[in-house]
Amino acid sequence: MDMFIKFLVAAVGAGTPLLFGTVGEILTEKVGHLNLGVEGMMAIGACAGFMAGYVTDSFAAALAAAFLAGLLAALIYAVLTITFLANQNVAGLTLTIFGTGLSNLIGVYMIGRSETGTLKLPENVTANMRSVHIPVLSDLPVVGELLFSYNPFVYIGILAAALAGFYLYRTKTGLNVQAIGENPGAADAASIPVTRWKYFNILLGGGICGIGGAYCAMIINSGVWISNSVNGLGWIAVALVIFAAWKPHAAILGSFVFGALRVLKYYVPSDVISLPIAFYDMLPFLITALVLIVTSMRGSKGAHIPANLGVNYFREER
Repeated sequence: MDMFIKFLVAAVGAGTPLLFGTVGEILTEKVGHLNLGVEGMMAIGACAGFMAGYVTDSFAAALAAAFLAGLLAALIYAVLTITFLANQNVAGLTLTIFGTGLSNLIGVYMIGRSETGTLKLPENVTANMRSVHIPVLSDLPVVGELLFSYNPFVYIGILAAALAGFYLYRTKTGLNVQAIGENPGAADAASIPVTRWKYFNILLGGGICGIGGAYCAMIINSGVWISNSVNGLGWIAVALVIFAAWKPHAAILGSFVFGALRVLKYYVPSDVISLPIAFYDMLPFLITALVLIVTSMRGSKGAHIPANLGVNYFREER
């Protein structure tokens, strides 16, 4: 039982960066834009967050820098696809290549300037990354460990998903945003500022993805800078949007499931099931591929997908 609880706790931690990436991409896709640059935005956020924490010795500065970096990366995509009507798939893939390369370049440069040949976050920053202890609640048996024993990123991610769901489904603005994703021409005719809300959602989504990248660099890598820290999680997040049916609250469960797949290799008794470690490393990506295949087979039955997803809106053609 104790091992199972530890597995669940580890699954939540492993799924947290996926939650940030998925929520950010849902906000983007709700206005009709398919951004395949999630990996790149997370990589830029990872670099900016880590380096800000390293230089300023401040956890808050690291979070702010990661959000801002992800937002600026999303701005590149937004300008290309909204203003210049560039192909969304090409722009997103380019952003992934650019973001990953820039992150690694800055990391190598900073390591070259360090005296030890490594970059490690200061103690003041790592102290703020440790599990939050909530008096009484964290000390409860079983429940305390399952619900009140995580680092700040986990709670920020869940809060971001809850707020995104409230924004999209419980506010007039959110309903207008969804109308843009379904039919931007009709939304424009109804006096909804299409361009403004496209920019807002894409930039907000990019900022949230950036925080997910910071989690990879600061938590998963234990406060030590390692190149390619996102390591494909951005691509899984894109598929998780489909798994969650474009609903932020469902992304919480989806990220938990995929987080469980990521840590499964550490909790399966080798004397019960003997499989190569590589199989477990492949499992999240295999499930991702299956999700995409099943979704494509369902075709139009995927009723939650924004009708105008991936199609640029040119006002003069409405």
